[in-house]
Amino acid sequence: MSTHTAAATTSHLLHRLAEERATGALMRDHGTLFLEDGRVVHAESPATPGIDVLLTAGGRLAPEGWQEAVNRAGARRAVGRFLVESGRLADGELEICHLGAVFDAAFFALAPSSGPSRFRSGATHWMGPVRSVSADAVERETVRRRELLDTVWPYPALDTAPVVPRPAAPGQSVTPRQRALLAAADGTRTPAALAWLLGRPAFHTLLEVRRLAAMGLVQTPYEPPPPAPSTLPGWVTQVASPDVALLRRLRDALEATL
Repeated sequence: MSTHTAAATTSHLLHRLAEERATGALMRDHGTLFLEDGRVVHAESPATPGIDVLLTAGGRLAPEGWQEAVNRAGARRAVGRFLVESGRLADGELEICHLGAVFDAAFFALAPSSGPSRFRSGATHWMGPVRSVSADAVERETVRRRELLDTVWPYPALDTAPVVPRPAAPGQSVTPRQRALLAAADGTRTPAALAWLLGRPAFHTLLEVRRLAAMGLVQTPYEPPPPAPSTLPGWVTQVASPDVALLRRLRDALEATL
């Protein structure tokens, strides 16, 4: 199955689940979308830091506070509500961070893939309800992000290759966030590894890496061009095995005329 066909199939399945107001988990190679009554309520992917990392790495929530919320409210799937009711986070603050984590994970979960999509009916997430998003909104944002990456620097190999910094040109400046990313890039860490290390959304890290590559501050991996299609007729390229006996008779006949 081509990546285009796989993406179209996943999109069709997601919209069908939304129309059916399904509740459960749509599982793919690179992540999972959790639906409730046909709306996306959570998403997670191994390619991106979860909401726990986004909250604790930035210092907004102490790791101990997050762990307490999981221990006390995870079994009843109410971690989000516990964080707000215990005063650790404001309601709006949790919503903003949660939506960022959902769109970030959905970008990878809905990426074109040759693997199958599976739906586990009735499955729920321990985070519990925070704010739901329509399937249409999730898909639109995912497409917008893919297009944005290619607009900035159309080299997808950067997204999975180790980030290799290059020296800046005289007078060339970077933002503080770019400077921190370049400092953490040791030539072996991929954008996903840097996102986990810095506690940043993975998509934003991909976007920053592509911007830096466009500026010449990150090495763009070499991508060999695809082989050019043959312009010769098909019968020319279909070489049959030679008839050895016939060739010998032709050779003998030529030698006899010399």
